[in-house]
Amino acid sequence: MLYSMTGYGRGEALFEEKTITVELRSLNSKFTDMRLRMPQHYRHKEPELRNILSKRVERGKLEVNLDVKSEQAAEGYALNTALFKQYFKELEQLRQELGMGKVDLMGSILRLPNVVGVGDEEVPEKEWATVLEAMNKALEQFDSFRAAEGGAMEGEARIQIEKILGSLKKLPLMEEQRLTQFRSRLWQNVADFVGKENLDANRFEQEVLYYLEKMDFTEEKIRLEQHCLYFLEELDKKNRAKGRKLGFISQEMGREINTLGAKANHSDIQREVVNMKDELEKIKELLANVV
Repeated sequence: MLYSMTGYGRGEALFEEKTITVELRSLNSKFTDMRLRMPQHYRHKEPELRNILSKRVERGKLEVNLDVKSEQAAEGYALNTALFKQYFKELEQLRQELGMGKVDLMGSILRLPNVVGVGDEEVPEKEWATVLEAMNKALEQFDSFRAAEGGAMEGEARIQIEKILGSLKKLPLMEEQRLTQFRSRLWQNVADFVGKENLDANRFEQEVLYYLEKMDFTEEKIRLEQHCLYFLEELDKKNRAKGRKLGFISQEMGREINTLGAKANHSDIQREVVNMKDELEKIKELLANVV
């Protein structure tokens, strides 16, 4: 089954007077790229969160928002009173020296470095367990979202592969027509050039065989069919991270289809080659968003 790199999940859990909320959003990316937003007093737990997420997310550009709301407004924060008073004293003295009117210094001082800091208390184990509970809820919803989108993409990919295989099945009859047309056209061209009475039938057949060997794409058809079946086989596997491997298989399919087009020398075959290229491009677009 396929999993989409695009996903969303939200989890919420309660700890005492705190409401802990985790939101996950992801977009497609070649690698695992994480951006975490969390309260400052959780920062020492960031490596643990990254380890959990990297195992579950696997691929994608992930944005994680960990939010804590508490009835105690100053939860986790502390005011450096001594530093605040020092700033106020010096700024008030400067205001008087410059002859400035009354100004509100409170808001300005609070924005100065180190005036408002984060408390140094350790995060209780029960609180962190609640954070992980909210994270797991978000990941479960996130996985369900990815699986639903991936399932739809898998269905589309199977349809495109079957269409490519369908085009392959049409080629044998066209090859017979191509042989007849090529032989007739070559005979006419040679006859016009040297005259029918001077045309050596045995030498002509040798030339026909030479060109047919150059135009033969039996091996390309076999390899393309094998690649398509391999693609379907990979879809059936239970592992989640298969986007890169399927991408490599689609590249090999593209090489065989391009060679078929180069050797076609027949309008109907070329038309089927164009159809196969179109279906392959749809597959590649899907794979750009697959884990």
